[in-house]
Order: sequence, then C-alpha cells, then structure tokens
Amino acid sequence: MSDTADTEENQDMLPGLVEQIVQRITAGEVPIKNIERELICPICKELFTHPLILPCQHSVCHKCVRELLLLNHEDSFDAGSECSLPGSPGPRSRVPSPSMERLDRLARSGSISSPGWRRGSVTPRITAFPCPGCQHDVDLGERGVSMLFRNFTLESIVERYRQAARAAVAIMCNMCKPPQQEATKSCMDCKASYCNECFKFHHPWGTPKAQHEYVGPTMNFRPKVLMCPEHEMEKVNMYCEVCRRPVCHLCKLGGSHANHKVTTMSSAYKILKEKLSKAIHYLISKEDQVKTQISHLEVLINETEENGQLAERRTNEHFERLLEILQERKFEMLRSIEQSRTGRLDQLRGQVDEYQGMLENSGLVGYAQEVLKETDQSCFVQTAKQLHTRIAKSTESLRTFHPVADPSFDEFVLDTSREETLLKELCFGGVPDPPIIDLSRSRVYNEGLVCWQLAEDTLATDYQVLEYRKLGVEKDEEEGSSHWCSTVPVYGPSTVVCDLEANSLYSFRVRSCRNSLYSPYSPEVTFHTPPAPVFGFLFNDKCGFSSERLTLSKLRDSVESVAGMAFLLAAERVQTGSYMGLDYIIGDTGISQGRHYWTFRVEPHSYLVKVGVASDSKLLEWIHNPRDSSSPRYDHDSGHDSGSEDTCYDLSQPFTLLTVGMGKVLIPKASISSATAGNDHGNRVLPMPQRIGVYLDYEAGRVYFYDANTMRCLYERQVDCTGTMYPAFGLMGSGKVHLEEFITAKRLSYM
Repeated sequence: MSDTADTEENQDMLPGLVEQIVQRITAGEVPIKNIERELICPICKELFTHPLILPCQHSVCHKCVRELLLLNHEDSFDAGSECSLPGSPGPRSRVPSPSMERLDRLARSGSISSPGWRRGSVTPRITAFPCPGCQHDVDLGERGVSMLFRNFTLESIVERYRQAARAAVAIMCNMCKPPQQEATKSCMDCKASYCNECFKFHHPWGTPKAQHEYVGPTMNFRPKVLMCPEHEMEKVNMYCEVCRRPVCHLCKLGGSHANHKVTTMSSAYKILKEKLSKAIHYLISKEDQVKTQISHLEVLINETEENGQLAERRTNEHFERLLEILQERKFEMLRSIEQSRTGRLDQLRGQVDEYQGMLENSGLVGYAQEVLKETDQSCFVQTAKQLHTRIAKSTESLRTFHPVADPSFDEFVLDTSREETLLKELCFGGVPDPPIIDLSRSRVYNEGLVCWQLAEDTLATDYQVLEYRKLGVEKDEEEGSSHWCSTVPVYGPSTVVCDLEANSLYSFRVRSCRNSLYSPYSPEVTFHTPPAPVFGFLFNDKCGFSSERLTLSKLRDSVESVAGMAFLLAAERVQTGSYMGLDYIIGDTGISQGRHYWTFRVEPHSYLVKVGVASDSKLLEWIHNPRDSSSPRYDHDSGHDSGSEDTCYDLSQPFTLLTVGMGKVLIPKASISSATAGNDHGNRVLPMPQRIGVYLDYEAGRVYFYDANTMRCLYERQVDCTGTMYPAFGLMGSGKVHLEEFITAKRLSYM
C-alpha cells in the first residue's frame, strides 16, 4: 500500500488505539475518564449507540445520522437499513419526525446544510451534511444511511468501557433459573451470556454448538462477518486502497470500485495493524516528551494569565493618569473662568455705579447743585475744580461709551476635535505583526538599501523603524558589538542607511508601529559590507561599442550579446579550428586612484562572459586591433584563460579578467585563493554566484572578485595600474550582464 496514506490509515485504525487504552483501563493503568472523550458522539454528546462510519472516517450514532438526514416516517431506511446492517439491534420504535424547533436548532447550529432543506416541507429530504467532527461535506446519495458501515470495533469498545465504568455491575447468565449466576462467557452466535454450567449444558461437546465463537461476558453481540452495504448478501473480503474502505468482490468486478486498486483483507489487516502498532509504540515512547510539553504549556498559561493581569494594571494606570490630567486641566480651566467672571463683574458693576452718579437724583449731581449755591468765590473755586474734573470725565464717557469688560468668554471655548479624534483612533486590538526583511531586494555597501515585507494584517501600520548595529570580529553580542542605531520613522517598505564602515558585519532588524503600539522585532539579518566604497558607472556606448553584436539598454545599465549576421558570416572559420573574438564594452568612468567596488549580474544562460578591469592602453589594443581569426593561445594578453596566460601569471599585466559562463565561474590555475587551491579541475570550476563583486585597489595594484551575496573572495591577483583602469566586460555568443541598481542609481539621477 502507498506510504503517503500513513496518516489516513492510522486514522482508520484509531479505534484499535482506543481499544488498547480500554484494556489498560481495565488493568487500572489509565483513568476511565481519559478515554471517555474518544467515545462521545459529536452530535448528541453521549456515548456512541450503534455508531456508523462516515466516508471521512469519523463516527456518528445511528440515531443521530437519522436525525441529521431528517427522514420521514415512510422512508425506506426503517424497512431496509437493518437488513443491510447485519447484527443491528432488534426492531425499535420509529423515531418521529423532528419538530420544527428541532429542525431550526439543527439549521442554526450548522449540523445540516441548506441543499434539499425547505422550511415549509413536511418531509424534508437531505442527503448532504457537514461532518460534525471535521466539517467536510458528506453526501450519502439516494441510498442514505444504508451505504454506511457500522463501526463494530468502536461499538465493542464502548460496551467494554461501560463495563469498566460499571465495574461492580456484573453480567448475569441469561439461562440460569433464579437465582441467576454471574456470566463467565458470551456466545456471539447465540447472542447470549452463560455461566460455566449453563454454557456446558447448551454447548455440549461434539455438537455443532461446541464450535460457536465465545468471548468474555458482554452485552454487545456483533455479527461474525461484516456485510457489504452496497451488496447486502455479500461479505466484504477486500480493501479498496483508493476509497480506503472494505469492499466485496462484486464491488470490484462491476461496482463503483471496478477501476480501483484493491488488496486482500488479510494484507490490509496486517499492514494497518503493523503501522498502528508502531504509531502506538511511538506515542507511548514519547510520553515523557508530551508531559514536558504539557508542563511548558502550563507555564505559558500561567505567564499569559500574569502578563494579561499586568497589562490590565498598566492600562488602568495609563487611563487613570489620563483622567487625572484631564481633571487637573478641567479644574484649572474652571478656576480661570471663575476668576475672569468675578473680575469682569466687579468692573461692570463699578461702571454702573459711575453712571448712576450722572443721574439727577444721584449723589454727584445733587452735590454739584449744592456747590453751585456757594457765593464765596474763593471757596467755590477751591471746591468746584475737582468736581468739574469728575463731571468732565463722566461727560466724556457718555460721548465714548464702552463697557469696561467683555461679557463673551470665547477665549475659554476649547476646540477638542483633534483630541477626540486621537482618542477615537486608539486601537486596542493588539500589537501589529512584525515585518520581514527581504534579503533578495536588500543591498548593503557603504550605504545600505534595506527592504522589508509588511505583515499581512487587516489594519495598516503608521510607520516602521529600522535598527542596525555593527557586529564585532567575534560576533559577540555582549562585548564585541555596538549599540543599536535607529532610523527616523519610515512610511514605506524600504529605507537607505548611510555611512556604513567598509569590510564590516552589520545586523539589521525592523519593527512596525500602529497607534503608539510597537510590534516585535523582525528576525535579525546580517550583511557584510564590501571592502571599499561603491564605484558608480554606466556602460560606455561611445568607445569601441559594437552595435551589430551588442544591444545596450536605454539606461545603459545592461548589455546583451546576440548572434547576428556577423556571427553567421564567420561560421566558415569554425572549420579551421579558429574562433570568433570577444565583443568588449567598458564603463564610462575610469579609475586613477583609490579603492573602489562594484557589482553586477550575469544571466545564467550566458555562454561566455569575461569580467574584470583593464587599462586604457590595453582596451585600445583590443578594440581597434581585433583578432577574430587567430587563436587566443598565440597572445596571452587576449584576456582568455589559457595555458599561455597561466605561464606568465607572475608578469604584472594591465588587465585581469575572470571567465564566467554556462552557470559556472572558471578560476585560473595560478589562483592563490585558498578556496580554490590546487590544480584540480573540480576546484577551478565553481557555481556562478547570483551577484559578482569586483574590488580594485589602485595603489596596491590588486583586483579581487567576490560572491557579492556572501562577500566570499573567489579570486585575486596582481594588476598593473599604470594608466586609467576601467571596468571591462567581454561577451561571446549569447549572454547578458546587468549592473547592480545601487551602482547606477547615483549616475542615473543626474541624467
């Protein structure tokens, strides 16, 4: 049988596992309550009664299936199901049609599906329903329950469980005259229980009854042979590996299993029993591990409870603090309003008193009239001067009347719309999920472009914060590493980090923020910076560029070699053992000092590509004096990896090129790289990296080639930097080279 069905086969034999547990229950090894949950019907929540096996291998009570299907009184199940299920219990009273209340409850709970169900139908007919155990759709077709097997194994286990649960309740002999004796055997053929004496009497030696099958005392008498539900008179004797169920020979010959792979029942029994035994032994052997995991889960439950209570306390503290601040601001504002109101009222009342004095019957006017009665001129002048000043002020106030206080309190009207919006937008749905740094799109040089993927969350985040730190030589997080540096909030899926040190290892992590709640940090990722700053350039289409055989992109950041007419015209030379020359293209910027690093990608389908550096004098020789019809072995300066190049390795040449093609990198024999030491061909051929980096130290006169993803040095050698050095690329046959986006970004921004 197929090994891919191990899990499902173990599910098929799950009752056997439960049966062994029952045996352990009877021996006192397992508490009775531990197995009870395996013997409970998922619908009625009681011990199984005549369980039936659904196609999904879950079991449901016989009566529960009937209620799920909502069969009426006249359904053929009552007349024929017992015939198709040998050994079913004797005639039982028919279950009346469920009431509308029962139907509504089943429909609301999802126990029945809508197809075929009509609320107004008196005798609803349903053949499809979701399995209560796994919710997979079960369609019994027109035959209904009659197509299902009785789960006799589970039925026996339930009966033994009942006996174990009753423990003190014994099964009595069915044949004894009163007083009845306790039964010691049950005959599966006679379907009765006997004490020792009655069994001997009713099954005498030498008679056919002596051959009957007997077991220990039981109340569950199942048939000796399982019958096919589709062919009621046929015994099942084969096992269908496609449907994973027992079948009879008629099912295989012309029934629904005609084209299915079947095996003998004995073979299926042996294989399944062996697999289930192994599964049981595995479970038993892992008992300590399960207990450890349970202990761990209990610790997590306690931590969850404690942390939840702590979060509640902190939330209460935060909101109480907010309430305290609001109360303080409220009292302060009310106090200011009261002070302003009192001051204004005093001023206005004083102004009222002043104006009251202007009235005829007021004190000021009466006093002035009395003063006018004075006849002594000197005394009058002495008194009237001050009085005149007062009356003049009153007269002036009449002409320019203005209240001394404003009755409006507009300055105390608060605009709390912004604060209300902030409070309403507070989210209490938990912290956001952390983003994940995207290694395929992130690039780190002396500046780093770090990209990440945001979590698939229903709510958008406000921003992200990227943190990074330089790791020590020992990568010791406690002693050899520096503190974390944070970027400003980033409102997108990427950011650029500046001023990274060359030839250093950096660790990066990022987290999201939503409504002042921060997500956990993403898993840390590390990047190794190149040994020199980025050298920016584009491909040069002015110097020696062959438009017949090379195609340059519009932005001049990628070049492709195509087989054109020139390649066909040179085909005659292939018969003489010659070759076609390389088509060269260089960078549009030269290097005359310092240390520089750049990266590029070579398409995996490329046939032959040379990559490296070359001086301006050597490039002029290659471009203006091509040797298409001569062998490269006649000129070691041709840039090809040949024997002549190896023999003159010690000579300092004004160029160094590395061969890349057909998904491989060819290391020259004279390489001093420890990773490719030796002259063995297998050591010289390496898988082509996804990205290749070139590092040129002009003053030291040395060039290095790296796997740009891991910063592992593939090859290094001396180079004669007597003139201006240019990034150089040579292509032959089909091939394509892409400059790294970070290398060209600054140049393209000025175009």
